[in-house]
This record gives sequence, structure tokens and C-alpha cells, in this order.
Amino acid sequence: MKRVITYGTYDLLHEGHINLLRRAKALGDYLIVGVTNDSFDRERGKLNVRNNVLERVEAVKATGFVDQVIIEDYMGQKIDDILKYDVDIFAIGSDWEGKFDYLKEYCEVVYLPRTEGVSSTMLRAESETIVNIGVVGCGRIAQRFIPETTKVDAVRLAAVYDTSRKAAEAIVEDESLICESFEELVERVDAVYIATPHLAHYDQTKYALMHNRHVLCETPLVLRGDQAQELYELAREKSLVLLEANKTAYCPAFNHLITLIKSGLIGDVVGIDASESKLWGDENLKRELNPNEAGGSLYEMGSYPLLPILKLLGTNHEDINIYSRRNGNGVDVYTRGIVRYHNAIASFQLGLGVKTEGNLIISGTQGYAYVPSPWWKTDYFELRYEDQNRNKKYFYKWDEPGLRYEIQEFVSCIINRRYTSARLTPRESIAMARIMEQYTNKINYFDI
Repeated sequence: MKRVITYGTYDLLHEGHINLLRRAKALGDYLIVGVTNDSFDRERGKLNVRNNVLERVEAVKATGFVDQVIIEDYMGQKIDDILKYDVDIFAIGSDWEGKFDYLKEYCEVVYLPRTEGVSSTMLRAESETIVNIGVVGCGRIAQRFIPETTKVDAVRLAAVYDTSRKAAEAIVEDESLICESFEELVERVDAVYIATPHLAHYDQTKYALMHNRHVLCETPLVLRGDQAQELYELAREKSLVLLEANKTAYCPAFNHLITLIKSGLIGDVVGIDASESKLWGDENLKRELNPNEAGGSLYEMGSYPLLPILKLLGTNHEDINIYSRRNGNGVDVYTRGIVRYHNAIASFQLGLGVKTEGNLIISGTQGYAYVPSPWWKTDYFELRYEDQNRNKKYFYKWDEPGLRYEIQEFVSCIINRRYTSARLTPRESIAMARIMEQYTNKINYFDI
């Protein structure tokens, strides 16, 4: 049997794709198609916001030419697949002429003619929906966010606003993008990214939603459970997208980790330990250590270690004990929480000015997952077992600063009319806000 393999994104499947698959199939007896995953469309250098990988796989299968579909996850996979599937011919479009000659060491390489006059790029341009986004708050995170918008399809920076015009001028060259008020920005855009201090999130998010604008709000969304619930209900009533911008939640590797754990590869999860800390000088943490701006390690970083706990063990914990060491201003520079479930226990550890090992450990009845620091930027993890021969390592590409993944999910939800995201659900976001509120009200709280 002669085996043929080809690869592609197959975004907006069209006649050109079908012709190429037909020609590839004619080269042999068995056609394998590698579909590029959602994390990165290498051909265009931008994240895809239209058809997700499962939709693209189904479209490829529906052509009737394909015997087997696999997912392309990483650079260098083509060689691995050729060897794994005992491939005789690698086929690809002629626009890649010469680019894959290095594979001739492993199999025959054939460059197939492309169909003239049609391409995904052309179709995308004809049907493009552009989401005009405005950025509110021009601090450190916004400085990283704005360049990331260029890495995602169908999004355009349309406006910025900060209470300090000087701060806005520092992050954009085009002064026509700068608004004189938050209200003006909301009027000019389709969607709002809120990167202001925590205490401004509720009012700004509510205003934007009331004026029918989609919202991506920096984490933590709010610090009270009732406010979080109100905002998500408002978004649902108005058929708007509201996402909490927790970058780890949208990281491809982290989501694969969660999928593997939920599939039972380490058995039942009985324990989770997650830590994060930053050892910065006080001069770099003016807002983060300011009690009047909801400073402190829990408010600033707590949503990250809470994420794997809530995703894997759920939002119905039995109780949480919180232990903190505070500085002279009353701000927690170190906080540890113990979360108790019916059949599991979890802990989170946070430090601003206190350093700890930033690992994520997920303990199961058959093995455990180890994600080294900085686990919140997951690009590598291991599943480990009693029999070390079963241990497996997983490697991924992480593109700093990682904000493109949350932008991709946000814009994809808007374009495809998905009003919530499974990667960080409203229920999980509300649970995080309730834990923040518990800390605020000093319930089950202990000073150390």
C-alpha cells in the first residue's frame, strides 16, 4: 500500500483545497492529512479566529478523499509523522516549491499544482469581519497588549484611553486613536479591552456592556461575587461576549494539560498545589502594593493558581482557609490558601516580595502532572508515574507575552457568536471573584 501525507490549515475550505486533496489521493492508495491546530496558523503568521480545529477536521473529512486525519501540533512533526505512519510520498502545494526538499531523505516529495484564482486569503478578505477594539488603561499590560493585536486575524486597534493623556501618547504613535474620555472610546469601538486598576473594572465593564460593546477585562474581573454574576447575566441578556483576560486560561499548552488530566491519564485528581511569586522592588509595585488600589498578592495574582484548581476540582468547594503575611500598609505580600473538596484538597501560594518555587503539581491516583515554573506560561509539562518507563514529556511553543491567545479567543467568540468560552467559564470567573470577596471580608482568614 502506497501512503501519501499532506498538511494544511484548511481554513475556509474551498475548491483549491479539494483539488489539492484529490491530486494527493491520486498519488497513492491511502491519504493522511495533517490539519494545523488552533494555536498557530504558520502560513499566515497569525492566529486563526474563524474555524476551530475540530470544524476544519470535519470539513476535510467531508471531502471524501481522506483516509486519516491527524493534528499538526509542533515544528518538526512532519518527519515524525512520515516515520510513524510509514509514508511513501509527501505532497504539498506548488507555492511551497523547494521548501520541503529536506524531507526527500525520508520519502518522495511531490509539489502539486495549485488551483488558480482561489485561496483562503482571498476568501477571507472578501468576507472579513473586523472587530474594532479600544484599550482602556495604558499601563504595562496595555503596552504588551497592543502589539499582540497584530498577531490575530480580524482585529484592529481603533482607540485608546487613559486618565493620563501622556500615558496614552506613550503607547500609540497615531494620536487620532487617543480618546478624551472613556465614554468617547466606547462610542468609537465594537469591543473594549479593560486594563485599568482592579477597582475600576466593575463600573467600566458594566458601562461598556450597557452600551452594547463586547468586553475583555483584565484579571481579576471584579473582587465581589455578586458583581461578577451581575456582569455575566447582563452580557448574556444582551448577547455580548464578556471574557476575563486570564492569559493562562487561553494558553494552548495549559488547555491540553487540562484535557489530558480530565481524560483520566493520571486517574482521579486528589490534590493540586499551585504557586506564583514576584520578587520585585517596591518602586516597581506602586499600584500592586497600594491598599487604596486593591493591592496585594491575592488580588494581583490569585486568579492564576485558582484557575487549575477550579477547572479540575470544580467550583463547589467545601471551605477555604486563607493565611497571609501583610506589610506595614496592610497589604498581603504573601498568601497561602487551602481549598477543601469532598474528595480532594488543593493549595495556592502567592508572593509579592516573597519568593517561592512557582510549580504546578497535580496529584492523581495513578500518577501526577508536573509543570515547572513559570507554569502560568505553560510550554512544557510532564506526566509521571510509578513506572518511570511510562513517563511522558510534552513540549509546546509559547509566544511572549502570551496575550495573543486571549485576544484570539475573544475575537473568535465575537465573530462566531459564541458568547462564553469553555476555557474560562462564567461559573469559574464568578467563583474566583467570590474567593477574592472572602479574603476581603476576612472569612476563614488568619494572619501569620
